[in-house]
Amino acid sequence: MQTIGFGTLLSRYFFFSWLYRDVNRGTRFERAAAWRYNCEHADWLVTYMRRWLWSGLFLCCAGAFVELVLGAPAASACFYVPAACSVSIDAVIATTWVGLKTLPGPP
Repeated sequence: MQTIGFGTLLSRYFFFSWLYRDVNRGTRFERAAAWRYNCEHADWLVTYMRRWLWSGLFLCCAGAFVELVLGAPAASACFYVPAACSVSIDAVIATTWVGLKTLPGPP
């Protein structure tokens, strides 16, 4: 049994590109099969949205703690910036999920 490294596991925990197939490669039938495969796995995107939401909330709370309790507003930016980035990542994931659920497949 092959073990997966911690970096790979962490990457797979937060980023979902490893789970989906490229619909821009192959013949027309291969692209259609890849689209169906991606649509079947679209429910996993909700899990990734939840992970980014909780990570963003944790980072925002940590930033507030550092800023208000420890009195270090400059250091709190180390937490606020990734928290703000998690909002845009959640927006991309939500758009992808809606697209896979509503759009027709490739021509």
